[in-house]
Amino acid sequence: MKISGLLVTFNNVLKLGVWHQIWFIKSTNYPGGFILKIIFVSLQFNILVMIKNLVQWVALLILLISFSFANAQGVQSQATKFNWLLRTIDSYYADSVDVVKLTEAAMVKVLSELDPHSVYISEKEVAQMNEPLQGSFEGIGISFNIFHDTLMVLQTIPGGPSEKVGLMAGDRIIYVDDTLIAGKGITNKDVFKWLKGEKGTLVKVKILRKGEKDLLDFDIIRDKIPIFSLDASYMLDPKTGYIKLSRFSATTTDEFVEALNKLKLNPKIENLILDLRGNGGGFLRSAYEVVDQFFENGQLVVYTQGLKSLRKDYISTEEGVFEKGRLVVLIDGGSASASEIVSGAVQDWDRGVIVGRRSFGKGLVQQPYSYIDGSMIRLTTAHYYTPSGRCIQKPYSDGVEEYENDFSERLSRGELFSKDSINVNDSLKFKTLVNKRDVFGGGGVIPDVFIPMDTSSNYKYYNQLIRKNVVYQYVLDYVDMHRKELTKDYPDFETFKKSFEITDTMLNSLWDEGLKKDIKKDDQSIELQKEYIKRHLKALFARNLWNSSQFFEIINEGEEEIIKALSILNDTKEYNSILKGEK
Repeated sequence: MKISGLLVTFNNVLKLGVWHQIWFIKSTNYPGGFILKIIFVSLQFNILVMIKNLVQWVALLILLISFSFANAQGVQSQATKFNWLLRTIDSYYADSVDVVKLTEAAMVKVLSELDPHSVYISEKEVAQMNEPLQGSFEGIGISFNIFHDTLMVLQTIPGGPSEKVGLMAGDRIIYVDDTLIAGKGITNKDVFKWLKGEKGTLVKVKILRKGEKDLLDFDIIRDKIPIFSLDASYMLDPKTGYIKLSRFSATTTDEFVEALNKLKLNPKIENLILDLRGNGGGFLRSAYEVVDQFFENGQLVVYTQGLKSLRKDYISTEEGVFEKGRLVVLIDGGSASASEIVSGAVQDWDRGVIVGRRSFGKGLVQQPYSYIDGSMIRLTTAHYYTPSGRCIQKPYSDGVEEYENDFSERLSRGELFSKDSINVNDSLKFKTLVNKRDVFGGGGVIPDVFIPMDTSSNYKYYNQLIRKNVVYQYVLDYVDMHRKELTKDYPDFETFKKSFEITDTMLNSLWDEGLKKDIKKDDQSIELQKEYIKRHLKALFARNLWNSSQFFEIINEGEEEIIKALSILNDTKEYNSILKGEK
């Protein structure tokens, strides 16, 4: 009431002031004074209006401060109430109680009431969760497997501490700092405890190497070890490059641009397939920077906005390294968050064709807030929106459990096998910005070209062999026993790709290993899946002998999404008609 009274009074003052000046002008006999005074009045009027607006803004600010103060009092009151609860429990509860555990449980419960992505992270979990996004950890730089209760080196990371001192694939680590670890029932957790550590610290290992009579001693100085977000990069055909990203981390942009520039060294390259299947997201900034490579200067890539967060626009720059070539982005139900920023922006600007199945549907932005004990929360502070204005966040009002069952719901209603089974909300219809095609918000990015899920990789028998570690163990055993012959017969990957074959003898050995784990041979399943099994095994051999990029180069040869993407990119008419909404 006091504020509105102040505004009314000030309005009256303004009116009186204006009429007073008009009366003064009319009573002036100075030659030309009328015009001069009109100008003076006009200027004074504008100043008075500015003052009026300022007072209104001050009044609004007072209201907001009053509201915030009242809200803060409410928060403080509830914090005091919870503090009193903990003190009461600690002082009077019948049995001993872990107050820290109670507090953490309460924090988890409170955050779960907000949305599925606001979470509490304990001190122990913080570093483990941050490493994949930070793009590095500190250790000795090996990939390993626990092989017959012994730690076996699968690969040394190029340029890492272990490679520098001469560790090799196939080496068995028997001792770590004079502690025998072989044959002791070690776990992955034990390995991390022994081998990870601060940069610059020393770890001594003794290894067993084939062809060497005695154990070999190595002194390894721990260092920063990169965690790559780029799984594969190679040419699919003379005109088409392929890049697969597993996450959007702090190093993704550098990895992506480096890979793209290497592909562009091929003078015939015209097309690119960006594979985001299974990519659960990561940093928004990295997603924006990846999209920036495809867009011309000045295009909106994404914007974020929340009740207490002002709108922030992310605009493309002139630094893109693939602004003109044809583009296909592959997505599926595992493509979330940052992956949806990329695919949503590409789709909204009609920059490329989206191929696959509907993405996850995460359109919330989390901000980390750390606590003094080392723990932290990731709190949703805003929604993100694609350039057309879509929020692709799927509903979560029915609770976290229902939200997490969404994939099962999609499967049960046939959405993974038919585009017609995808639920769309017509009230959330938007238009692409160039060709004005219909696109939808409210539950993931719907692809332009739908590819049903391939069920050949989901037959029970082979999956049992994989789950029981029969398949991977068989490949490790085979490579370990025949490494010299394999490296001699296949000195490079191209030779391996053209000539190496999985024989029936090898398959029969695999079935026999399954029988040892009580997995009964299923001839019907084998017959239906045989080509996939051979391709998958060959890809595993490639990864053991080289790296993950070679794994994907083999496994992708029979992927329906890859085949369709290549078909679209190599048919200019089809590519353009899809982008125009004609197909």
